Amino acid sequence: MADRSEQLLFSYGTLQNPVVQLDTFGRLLAGEDDVLPGYTVDYAEIEDPRVVDLSGSSVHPVVRPTGNALDKVIGKALWVSEEELDAADEYEVEFYRRVEVHLASGRPAWVYVTV
Repeated sequence: MADRSEQLLFSYGTLQNPVVQLDTFGRLLAGEDDVLPGYTVDYAEIEDPRVVDLSGSSVHPVVRPTGNALDKVIGKALWVSEEELDAADEYEVEFYRRVEVHLASGRPAWVYVTV
């Protein structure tokens, strides 16, 4: 369990990758399975060579809101500090923006959505 200063970051893609976590945060993150309702997954071509090299792929998932409660994205709720959120912002390319959502578990979390 995280301390009170940590927040949840919902990951549905490369931020679950241990190599990405070690490079971005300097540690492996604790987290639990969770679901993001009202969103669906698409895919986008990423051109940032650093992100492509680190993740091992130029095609990354992106989520977008649908407004339909039946749509859902399965992922992990990762415990991160404020500094680690800043590091995640640096890792994610300009194609994404971070927004606050409520997960199926009822917990608030940050997630990166398509712009």
